[in-house]
Amino acid sequence: MTEDFGFRQRTMVRKLEEKGIRDARVLAAMAEVPRELFVGEHLRSQAYEDFALPIGGGQTISQPWVVARMTELLRLDESHSVLEIGTGSGYQTAVLAKLAQWVYSLERVGDLARRAIRRLRELGFDNVKIQSFDGSIGWSDRAPFDRILVTAGAPKAPPPLLDQLAVGGRMVVPEGGRDRQRLVVYRKLRHGVRREVGEGVSFVPLTGRHGWVSDEK
Repeated sequence: MTEDFGFRQRTMVRKLEEKGIRDARVLAAMAEVPRELFVGEHLRSQAYEDFALPIGGGQTISQPWVVARMTELLRLDESHSVLEIGTGSGYQTAVLAKLAQWVYSLERVGDLARRAIRRLRELGFDNVKIQSFDGSIGWSDRAPFDRILVTAGAPKAPPPLLDQLAVGGRMVVPEGGRDRQRLVVYRKLRHGVRREVGEGVSFVPLTGRHGWVSDEK
């Protein structure tokens, strides 16, 4: 029997609304991106449940509510250029690409980056560029960015990312310990930066020059 992913996707979106997601464009994007294609076949039956799932390389695809909330906090429009740190499966990338003009995404795990590139190409996204690189350094050649989204937990906002954020721009980053963080929104003003602390979350650690020291040998 073929699984009805459409029904599960609609149910997920309805539950996101019930949990407080209000941005209609974010909800519409998540109603369009087929989340089941961003996880392994053995996990597809769980693709629309509201929890994170493993995708290999010690990484996860974030739970739908977290994807929706972080995207909502960015306040995207179709003219924006977005930098995403942590491509992972490419699901969050696809949601961003539905809402912005360009998405530039960095993923330190080469195999994940290659799979995400292939998957997004197959789905017809032509406004996404992905590279395998240390995301904590950012992508200076493409800066400044109107919006920056960090999808891994950082001890603090990496300075290069704040430098690459355009005046008037917003960055969302999970800040805190290696296991638990809070969503922090940075607004770059002409004469400084405003910082707002939000909900508690749990992400895999951001590793790299301006993140946590990797446990890898």
